[in-house]
Formats: sequence, C-alpha cells, structure tokens
Amino acid sequence: MKYGITAATGHFGQVAVKELVGLVGADNVVAIVRNLEKAKQLLPDDIEVRQGDYDDKNSLVSAFEGLDKVLFISSQPGGKIPRLEQHTNVVDALKEAKVKFVVYTSFPHADQAKSALASDHTATEKLIVESGIKHSFLRNNWYLENEVGFLNGEDIVYAAGDGKVGWALEREYAEGAVKVLIRDATKDVYEFAGASRSYEDLAKAVSEVYGKEINATNVASDDYKVGLEKAGLDENTIGFILMIQDLIKQGELIEETSDLADVLGHELKALPEAIKEVIGR
Repeated sequence: MKYGITAATGHFGQVAVKELVGLVGADNVVAIVRNLEKAKQLLPDDIEVRQGDYDDKNSLVSAFEGLDKVLFISSQPGGKIPRLEQHTNVVDALKEAKVKFVVYTSFPHADQAKSALASDHTATEKLIVESGIKHSFLRNNWYLENEVGFLNGEDIVYAAGDGKVGWALEREYAEGAVKVLIRDATKDVYEFAGASRSYEDLAKAVSEVYGKEINATNVASDDYKVGLEKAGLDENTIGFILMIQDLIKQGELIEETSDLADVLGHELKALPEAIKEVIGR
C-alpha cells in the first residue's frame, strides 16, 4: 500500500509525514511538495519526495501515480490562482491517477456552514463526491495555535460573545488525519474538534499555566476593530480577525463530537498542557 501526503512541507504535513512513517514505514510513504529544495531541509531523508504543485494539474497526476491513498491537505487562500481552482486540479489529478481513497482536510460543518471561509471547502467536498473517489472529510475545527496571541500571559480581549470553539493542537489534527488515512473502515465525514470552550475558559487555562489571574473581556466588534487598528494591524488582517470572531460568535465552531479523540484512541491533551506545548516552541 502506497500512501501520499500533499503540501508535505507545511507544519501539518510535516507532522503527518512523521506519524505516517512511524505507522507504515518510510518505504510506503510519498511526500508531495511544491518545492523540492525546501523538502530536503524539512522532511526525512528516507522517504520518496515528488514534486506536485496545486497550480499545475499535470504535475499532480505524475505525483499521484501509483498511490493507493492520499491525504489532501487544503491549500491556503491568496495564491496565484484561486484556491478552488487549485483544489479542482487536485481532485481531477486524483481521479486521473486512479487513487482509490482520499482524506481531505475540510471546514467545520462544511455542508451547512454560512461563513465565507467555508465556501471553498464546501465546493471541494462536492467535487470529491462527484469524482466517485472513496473519501473521508476531516472537518477540522480550530487549531489552538491560531490563538497564540492570547497565550502570552496577558489579559484576553475578544469580540466573540458567548461563542465556543473546539480548540485542539494542530499536531493532534494531523495525527488524526493519518489514523483515518490508514484505516480499512472509515466514515465519510469526521467532525474533528476538542471540547467546546469559550474565551473565558481559555483565560482560566492560561491563568493556570502562568500562575496568575488572566481576565477575559468581551467587547463590541467596533471597539475590537479600534483596538486592532491601534495595534498597527493592516486592514486585511483586521478584516480576517473580525471575520473569525464573528464566526465564533455565531456558534459555527461549537462542536459536541468525540471523533478526534476516538480516532486517536486517547483523550486530547488537557488545555493547560496544550498551551504549554504551544508557547514552548
């Protein structure tokens, strides 16, 4: 059985490669990367590395040749071509290369999410279904690393109201993805997440880590925007942050599933310990 991982030089991909090698052996792992020189610096020497660019379908067809299962890690928006066009290239290449099974990293509740952030993922899931390739969609909730600015021991100011988030470590999501990739029996959809927690819960965990009280204060979106502007952030970054806060406020990241822990076969790292892992890097 030959396994491939796309976007293998990203942090998610690197963790997934290491986990997969540990489970199936280096001879059965193929890393698919855009930049071969970067891959030499970041990935194990004993695995096969192939060049495959989401912007170039033909390169992906070659990269997928002979692979049985592929972990398709979604790209980041803002590239030379639209993300959905990139993802269309990947799905078309998977089909042309006759890959038997694909695991795709998607968005929470992608089939019903209202956020603009979900649209490419919703469309990609549809493309995969229509391709006829056997699949599992990993609807990853939120990486704890996304909140690194709130993990510095200072008071937390946010604009997400009573919204809750299923934070877990990025490596836990990556390890879960690999466990699904190598399984014989899989579900079509996994809603991967940690326990749903509020920013007040996050502040309590940060307090435990630093041994002092950390306050969490919710403010109106307009006031939050002013604070971000005073911090010197550019307009695009501010817009993105506000979009995330609104996403949380609207309840789109609330999750009551144990899918991630079930796949991993153990409980997720406790929040204070996970925070220590993030700030210790």
